[in-house]
Amino acid sequence: MTRSLTKNPFVANRLLRKINNLNTKSEKEIIITWSRTSTIIPAMIGHTIAIHNGKEHLPIYVTDRMVGHKLGEFSPTLNFRGHAKNDNRSRR
Repeated sequence: MTRSLTKNPFVANRLLRKINNLNTKSEKEIIITWSRTSTIIPAMIGHTIAIHNGKEHLPIYVTDRMVGHKLGEFSPTLNFRGHAKNDNRSRR
């Protein structure tokens, strides 16, 4: 279910403040955040945001095609390592 159009997209206040400060200074720094639910807005384009995946922060460079998506979509929490090669229990 999508968010109501009468409301603005959710962006964590602390993250939005950091983005606005970097935009006014015209600087590029890696922004570390735990807010996976924040929506990517046009002000974030061109910045690198390190998103927490539960274990570490993964740096993601924000492009214009990412606008409207959530930050958590670009930081996978599970890594599938493949099935076991010689698993005798799976043959039954």
